Amino acid sequence: MVKINELTHYTQQLMQVERFKDYCPNGLQVEGRVEINKIVTGVTASMALLEAAHKASADLILVHHGYFWKNEASEIVGIKQRRLKFLLAHDINLMAFHLPLDAHGELGNNVQLGNLLGFKPQSYVGSDSLLAYTELEMELPLSEIVLLVEHRLRRKVMAIGEPAKKINKVAWCTGAAQGYIDQAIALDVDLFISGEISEQTTHQSLESGVAYISAGHHATERYGVQALGRHLADKFNLEHEFIDIHNPV
Repeated sequence: MVKINELTHYTQQLMQVERFKDYCPNGLQVEGRVEINKIVTGVTASMALLEAAHKASADLILVHHGYFWKNEASEIVGIKQRRLKFLLAHDINLMAFHLPLDAHGELGNNVQLGNLLGFKPQSYVGSDSLLAYTELEMELPLSEIVLLVEHRLRRKVMAIGEPAKKINKVAWCTGAAQGYIDQAIALDVDLFISGEISEQTTHQSLESGVAYISAGHHATERYGVQALGRHLADKFNLEHEFIDIHNPV
């Protein structure tokens, strides 16, 4: 068991929240009961996750996508009202980490996705050092990497580029990071992997010769929050459960 204030202070320091200018508050977003025995982690604080976490007896829900995003309507109505009402009625804490969870060098989404795919980051570049890149031990055709990503993420992906294209240097950034493709091109990589794809991404990929894999926003960001949840559970002797609410995007 741990007090929520102690857990909040520890995670704020661990995730180096002060480093980031983010689009949402990082840390405790909704305060619930004081004592924490069980953490439920998930990607997004949707109503489906809240209900599943309540059934699982969560004291704290820890997510990557929380609430109170910059430029969203401030009124507590509709979906927002129902979510907040549910958390408050059941006295459940909600904690969220966005960019700090993407970027963390041990627990973050980018390093955890790299671990899953067998890519060890050589370095990070870009805004908040979010773009990871590495050089593979041996060249592989794009088609083999597509199969690897699909197998490890358990979903079909969208790939832009010739299947036989040889891949040596790879860059990646989870979530909706397709806009980083210009920086990936500047790194002279052979392949860039992210979660989503935009219309212009296809043209940027084809015209630059840098292959692109859109592997799913949700799918690529399942792993950092699990790593953080396990870390906190080990640190404070808590129970931890990851609940994956399916999202095809």
